Amino acid sequence: MTRLPGVLTPGMVNTHSHAPMVLFRGQGEGLPLDRWLREVMWPREARLTPEDIEVAMTAASAEMLRHGVTTSVEMYFQPERIASAVRATGARSIVANPLIGLPGYGTFDEQLQTAVGLASSSDAQVEYGIGPHSAYTVPLPVLREAGLAAREHGLLLTIHVAETATEGADLLTEHGLSVPSLLASHDVLGGRVLGDHCVHMDDADLELWREYDVAVAHCPGSNAKLASGTARLRDMLDLGIRVGMGTDGPASNDNLDLFEDLRLAAQLARLRERDALALTAPEAFWLATGAAADAVDRPDLGQLVAGRRADLVHLDTDDIAFTPVGDITDLITHLVWSVGSRHVRDTWVAGRQVVRDGVSTTVDEAELRAQVQTRALRLAAEARG
Repeated sequence: MTRLPGVLTPGMVNTHSHAPMVLFRGQGEGLPLDRWLREVMWPREARLTPEDIEVAMTAASAEMLRHGVTTSVEMYFQPERIASAVRATGARSIVANPLIGLPGYGTFDEQLQTAVGLASSSDAQVEYGIGPHSAYTVPLPVLREAGLAAREHGLLLTIHVAETATEGADLLTEHGLSVPSLLASHDVLGGRVLGDHCVHMDDADLELWREYDVAVAHCPGSNAKLASGTARLRDMLDLGIRVGMGTDGPASNDNLDLFEDLRLAAQLARLRERDALALTAPEAFWLATGAAADAVDRPDLGQLVAGRRADLVHLDTDDIAFTPVGDITDLITHLVWSVGSRHVRDTWVAGRQVVRDGVSTTVDEAELRAQVQTRALRLAAEARG
């Protein structure tokens, strides 16, 4: 048996990601969400090939594993290609087939049928779900059908909710209800529902989330970069709402490093509440591990306890950033505030080593980077016409 000095932690769970968007990393810099989607992202996404998506997901999955993220919730096109990429790297994923009205991706009915049809092939490594983009892009009757299908088949339904202050304005004018209230009134809630972002939520919205046990994917890095706002994290936790950390896509964050997001989550919570105890270091780390597993209803992940999956991350503590340690809890404090993913040395998923000394053991990252570069330039050129 080889001695392993350092710290061994559970693999992190990224509750909200569009990882194949590594193809668009850094594009549309400085634009607010609505213009970023309409002017930069959607024109390029309309030109994606299945091969583009699989290559990009493979590269992104390898990147996450190097950061200590062993599971991600992916909402993106070509779910079977995403699953193939994850199986290649050895990671885990919950792959939510998106419901969105973009050219070339079929009708809403076809997209929902695809999501349900894939459910029977879910396993411990790749689980399939349903990913309606949002209430402002997907018709309410379609959202109702998605909610019913998710409950019937036990699928995770993940949806963007209240990401910006204005996205629900037209719906509020038309229906007189906030987006959370609309989802409740159209029978979308009640199953395994994960609301992504949930930045602009009033007391009544949060109470609905508590009543229906809706979980939240908290994405402070993306929310800050796109100037979307600061979520009421402390209020959510105090109400008993399940919250897990997410990066969002690598074109809106622009990275897949959950260590950075959990640190930012603690900083923003303290600023928002003007309270240095608003989110402690152990709480922040828990939001990326055990709490994140709870948020996506995966009791087999997120903790180093008997009966859970052997998804492990080894961090090197032979660094001044880990000094001093007067008490064992100092290690968690250093992990959150002083260290981060640069100290990840090894990663295992289901007991299989997928990162050794900072390098993927399963895929050729240099070749993947070259392919992402070539494909990204092609998509940019095609979008410009």
